[in-house]
Formats: sequence, C-alpha cells, structure tokens
Amino acid sequence: MSTAYKTVTDIAGPLLMVDGVEGVTYDELCEVELVSGRKILGKVLESREGVAVVQLFESAQGAATEGTKVRFLARAFQIGVSEDILGRVFSGSGRPIDGGPDIVPEKRLDINGVPINPFTREYPDDFIQTGISTIDVLNTLVRGQKLPIFSGAGLPHNQLAAMIARQARVLNREEVESGKAAEGNEGAKESGEKFAVVFAAMGVTFEEAQYFQQEFERTGALARAVLFVNTADNPVVERIATPRLALTTAEYLAFEKGYHVTVILTDMTNYCEALREVSAARKEVPGRRGYPGYLYTDLATIYERAGRIRGKEGSITQIPILTMPEDDVTHPIPDLTGYITEGQIRLDRGLHQKGIFPPVIPMGSLSRLKGKAQGEGKTRADHSGLDAQLTAAYARGSEVRELAVILGESSLNEVDKTYLKFADRFEKEFITQGEQENRSIFLSLAIGWDLLTELPKEELKRVKPQHIEQYLKKQS
Repeated sequence: MSTAYKTVTDIAGPLLMVDGVEGVTYDELCEVELVSGRKILGKVLESREGVAVVQLFESAQGAATEGTKVRFLARAFQIGVSEDILGRVFSGSGRPIDGGPDIVPEKRLDINGVPINPFTREYPDDFIQTGISTIDVLNTLVRGQKLPIFSGAGLPHNQLAAMIARQARVLNREEVESGKAAEGNEGAKESGEKFAVVFAAMGVTFEEAQYFQQEFERTGALARAVLFVNTADNPVVERIATPRLALTTAEYLAFEKGYHVTVILTDMTNYCEALREVSAARKEVPGRRGYPGYLYTDLATIYERAGRIRGKEGSITQIPILTMPEDDVTHPIPDLTGYITEGQIRLDRGLHQKGIFPPVIPMGSLSRLKGKAQGEGKTRADHSGLDAQLTAAYARGSEVRELAVILGESSLNEVDKTYLKFADRFEKEFITQGEQENRSIFLSLAIGWDLLTELPKEELKRVKPQHIEQYLKKQS
C-alpha cells in the first residue's frame, strides 16, 4: 500500500497543493480521501521536489487542508477496454451510467495514448458517404481525416452530427463500379467491414445528452456505438478527461480490433473553457482571451489522434464540433483548430434563418484531403469538376444576390439572372434535405448536374466537355 500524505497545504478550485512528496511523476493518478470519508480520483498536474499539484476529477466540496489524505497510485489514468464496450453509455470519467454491468476489461490503457509515428501513417484516401450532399460532393469526408464542424449557439450541429454518426460509411467496390449505392447501410453490411462510432459529449445540457442517446437507440446505431457523456452539471475537470477516454477507446477498437471508427467530439468549446478554468486556478499567465498559452498544443494532443496506420485494418476518422463564440471564426478555439485539422464544415446562421437544413455554407467550408477521395475508383470521374463548378456558381450567385439588393434586380444582365436563379435552386434543392434523408453520392451528383442546366454551357468552365455531354441532360 502506498503512503498516504496528510500534507495538503492549499486548495484552489479543483486543485490541491501537497507538500513533502517523494517519487511523484507528472500525470500520475492519485486517490484523495476527504475528511467525510469520500474518495475522489485526481491526477498530478505538476511535480517538483517535495511539492505536487493535484487536479481533482470531481467537485472539491467538503475538502479541507486538515484531515485530507492523498495517496499516489504510481500509474496514469487508465480505462478498461474490451469489445463489450460497444452499445454502452459511460460518464465523462469512464463509469457505466446505462444501468448495465461493469466492463470486464481485456486490458487497461493509459488515456493519454501514444503519438502515431508519422512514418507509419497511411495517407487518407477512402471516400466516406455521409448521405449529406454539401459534405459528400463539396467537402468530402475521407476515412482517417480530422474534419471539424464550426457552428454557433442555436445552430443544428447536434442534428448534423447525429446524421453523420447514423449514415457514414464507405462504398463497396460494386457500388462504385455500378454508380448505384445501396439504400441505407445495406452496402456497408455487404462489404464485411466493421464500423463503430465513439461519441463524447462535454458540458452539454441534459436535453442534448438525451437527444443523442435516444437517437442512437431509435436508429439501432447504439449497438455499434460507445457514448461518453459529461453534462453541464458534472465536474468541469472531468471534461478534460472525456475526449481522451473516447479516443483511447477508439484506438483500441481501430488498431487492435480492426474497426473503422468515427469519433464525434462535442462541444470542444466547453472543453477549452474547462482548460481555461484550471489554468486560472493554477495562476498561469493567460494567453489570448484568457485561454492558456498551451491551448494549441493541448488541442493537438486530441486532434492528432486520428488517422490510419500502415498494416492495420482499422482507422479513426475524427469529427470535432465547436460552437464559435459570437460566430467569430477568428476566436482562438476555431482559429487554432483550423491550423491543426484538415479543413472545416461551417454552419451559417443566415441559411439557418431561411429554414435551410443542414445550413452548411460552401464558401466557408473546406476539406483539404478531398482531392484523393474524388474521382474514378472512389466516387465518379466527374466528381471533382462538378464540385468546383457548383461552388464557383453558388459564390457568383450569392454576389449577384447582394448586388440585386443594392441596385435592384432590373439592373442585372441575363447571365447574372441565371446565376441568381441557380443560387436560389441550389439552396432549396441541393443544400436543403430532410433530417432523415440519406442521399447517395450518385443522387447528390445528379442533383448537382440538374442545377447546372440553369447556366449557359459557355459558363461551365470547370467541368470537362465529355462530362457535360454525358451528364448534362438538357438546356433551359
């Protein structure tokens, strides 16, 4: 039994200062016993000669400097994993909260993980069909990619995340060759590949947590999912561990059991607020807007735990969700996230106010890896050119719409009017789709070509002539 220290000298929020310690290491797990007898887990944030700073994973209410015992456990925070975790719901600290039995672990893993050796990384190039036109055609999600969703307060990012979790899959070879995708997830079943979703909620409301759990249960997706839920009334410090628990679980399923795992993390803004709170308690010198100076590094330790490893069957595709304070894309959280990740899906308040779902704005969104997942053998040969043509035409149509507001529609020439009509149809027919509507990539491409009939052929400069002849059915 390890030594129990009774030398707590200070308590600041979720932090304890312990004097007279020996042999304590950074990130070491410890057990804190309060005067009342309640035991709380914590970890070492800082260790120097004779002093340790301990971060508690639960509320420090009832803690006092006298009578509190701290026992260091000589190991890091670990989670027990086995394939039995599929279909289960856990708290943000890894405890089952679904009424089921405790997990009998096959092994226990350090939640901090190990960085993937860059030499062993395999370049992501497999197209993932989400069933959402604005993502599949314009901002293609690639297996092994980290592609965040930039949202704002009140925007339907939860519904979008649920759609992706429910519908995301890779097309099998027969579907790609035939140009016809099976309905729902039938094609996924036929491919024989193993899929899983790991979902981590941080600081969400009880209603949001219930929405996700019920949505997974309603669609049957819970059987292949693992949920970690930290609600707004749970300890703030628990939020720092939650995404690491989720990613450790994903790494086990992907790289040891051969699953293709989609990891959804929401809301990364709440995670960063938890980091700021702990940093303030430690009296660290703040960086931009009060966030710690190491925010970039800390976020990188989460986002970089995605990808594919050469020689391993599985993969981890990561979709972090963050709400931008005041819809400000230059805020430190989206700003730093954009540097680390491979693009972003951006939700637009203007589209949302028009009643458009999902309100994904093409001009503010980007998937940096989409080029490798678009084209023959992945989707269809015309995909890349159609993507460029639709985005350019909608951007032109949006500019014309702004001009018409200022000068009046009568001031527009005939070509401008066709772009204006295209932009209206693009929003109503391409961007807009039902929450339960699962479009195949081939249906989305067909809708895109149909919209291009609004434009004169001479305006179609980004698609190849042979594709125009093949897919452009009529001229208006």
